[in-house]
Amino acid sequence: MKSQKDTTAAQDAEATAIAILGWLAGEPELLSRFLALTGVAPSEVRNAVGDPGFLAGLVDFLMSHEPTLLAFSAATGIQPEAVVHAHAILSGPHGSTDF
Repeated sequence: MKSQKDTTAAQDAEATAIAILGWLAGEPELLSRFLALTGVAPSEVRNAVGDPGFLAGLVDFLMSHEPTLLAFSAATGIQPEAVVHAHAILSGPHGSTDF
């Protein structure tokens, strides 16, 4: 059973992933690249947000390119450490998400 701390950490990680998606929505080239890598069609994004693998993929995408991570952090005020923490939670104990 998850503790309150685990539940809060998971919610924070999901909120970070949603913030990444929101930021990507304003960055058409990056969003197109992300969608191409995941195979998710633009019309499927709304439904994909409920998929933990999709959320992990968003964070993984940002983590894979430091300049993009830093641009996200500068634009949103979300520290890179929060993204790293979200990555650890959403990707689980087995490491990075495969596209």
